[in-house]
Amino acid sequence: MRRILLCGLSVFSISALLSTVVLAGSHNPADYPLRVHIFSHNSYSHYWGPGGIRTLNEVDGEGRANLYENGEPKGMDFRYNCDSRIMNSAGYETYMAKWKKPGVELQILMPAGGGKCDLHVDVKPNVVYVRRNGSLNEESAVKFKQWMVKHEYDPEHGKDLPVFPQQAGSESSAPR
Repeated sequence: MRRILLCGLSVFSISALLSTVVLAGSHNPADYPLRVHIFSHNSYSHYWGPGGIRTLNEVDGEGRANLYENGEPKGMDFRYNCDSRIMNSAGYETYMAKWKKPGVELQILMPAGGGKCDLHVDVKPNVVYVRRNGSLNEESAVKFKQWMVKHEYDPEHGKDLPVFPQQAGSESSAPR
């Protein structure tokens, strides 16, 4: 009888743990309407564990990014403390995000079921970050918005890659 009770409690505990993990990992993308492009960040990983068996406990750091909100680009500096490592955005990719405290704290959705991460932000008025010739520079948000319109780039609405017009004189644009 005791063996059956222990087995039943074990099964119950495992199923409760699995349902908690599944519920914690389910995130509705519709709840994350904003997009964040991370250009640079630094991090410090904190490990914990007894007897030489160490696991990643948390990661904190700071960085620079662009926020896309209501069709407008905004540069921002941020600090973070997460359960897992964040990465710089590759190419034009962005993280899904939402405000936890408008103007103060954003929550980003980590890719591949990596959970969530809270960013404490300092939004820069009228400025965005751009990478040119390998260095990170500031640029007027108005000028960058013109570039976004010209190249049909709008990550909030699924236009994740800019459209570059074909150059005049190239073989593919010449009439056949």
